[in-house]
Amino acid sequence: MELNLEGVRGLTELDRAKFVKDITVPCAEVENKSAGKCMSVFKKYLLKFDKLRPVVDGKEDHRRVLLDPTKFSGFEKLSDDDKKQLEEAGLSPASFAETTVRLHYENFRAEDVFKAVLPEGKEGCTSFSRIGHIVHLNLREHLLPYKLLIGQVLVDKMSGIRTVVNKSSVIDSTYRNFQMEVLAGEQDFIAQVKENTCTFKFDFSQVYWNPRLCTEHERIVKLLPQGAVLFDVFAGVGPFSVPAAKVRKCRVFANDLNPHSFRWLNENVRLNKAQNIDTFNMDGRSFIRQSLRAFLMTQPNRPVHVTMNLPALAVEFLDAFVGLLSGYEGVEAPDVTAHVYSFCEETSAIAEMRAKVELALKCTLRDEHIVELIDVRDVSPKKHMLRLTFRPPFDVLTRTDHPPPESKRIKLDSVNPSINH
Repeated sequence: MELNLEGVRGLTELDRAKFVKDITVPCAEVENKSAGKCMSVFKKYLLKFDKLRPVVDGKEDHRRVLLDPTKFSGFEKLSDDDKKQLEEAGLSPASFAETTVRLHYENFRAEDVFKAVLPEGKEGCTSFSRIGHIVHLNLREHLLPYKLLIGQVLVDKMSGIRTVVNKSSVIDSTYRNFQMEVLAGEQDFIAQVKENTCTFKFDFSQVYWNPRLCTEHERIVKLLPQGAVLFDVFAGVGPFSVPAAKVRKCRVFANDLNPHSFRWLNENVRLNKAQNIDTFNMDGRSFIRQSLRAFLMTQPNRPVHVTMNLPALAVEFLDAFVGLLSGYEGVEAPDVTAHVYSFCEETSAIAEMRAKVELALKCTLRDEHIVELIDVRDVSPKKHMLRLTFRPPFDVLTRTDHPPPESKRIKLDSVNPSINH
């Protein structure tokens, strides 16, 4: 139902008292004893606003049914079956009239408020993400003067929301977090979410979490064979690693450089009672060259999957695979499948993604090396997040003209301390 609220256009601070509007709507007077019989007809025409009862007390022994004028055009316009049913309940054209309903702020949806307040033609509040009790906005510049109003409206209108934040700078590519401003509600960033049958808890102000990647997390976890081995290079708080260990019973090695992510990764391992998982707080390249190399050199026949979900930089870390197994004496190539993510432009995404990977590996991938290329999501009209799943060529892994792997002490917090299991 179209609403034209006057006197609120351009508000930058929420004044709930200004959101009052009288509307004229059709109504029907129905005897109490017949109300139930009529509702099967009226239910498709009911006036629907938040916190507004469409059936109210009428005159003595009657109920008043409020109808939506955009759906109900009068008794005469009803179908023959509907008219017959209402007539059997004692209704006639004389049972219908018009009445005035006063709407207040609590009756309006968030989109109604935004449409009335924000600049005409630019009412959209842009997309937002929900992370537990937190709403995360990325407001465009023309909406910044209205940010406090937008935040308060979302706290008011969205069930279970206690905190609204706006992204205030680009994501830090090292730790994948960003500066944010609290627009409304509590400064409580400890969120808890459910994903892929697991519970994840974390401080949203210190770690990276994107609910739009839920489908991709699930897709990867489902393709892992039961009992497979997973090396998660940029594990974050565990959206790949925890369900891989808990649901797919995989042997998991999960790493993240961000000490806050590492802390919450361990908390989520504990919270979900995930078994057979080791956690690391290392640089991704060192994790590959030390931990992955150690595993492949001792157990080359076990299928290993490597996830590298750091789209801004992950491809650059592929150079760690070059010469990774120098000195390997086996005849057959280890069974390694890598899942690497990157941002690409739409017009040349497939070619661009493959070229990036080939440049980092210093080789040309043959078609048999490519498992699949997935367009994960659109970040913007000219920015797509892609995943290339491929098998690193054996001659790349065993090159001998590459510097030997680094030998640094591994920082390990083990649930199961043996790296070779």
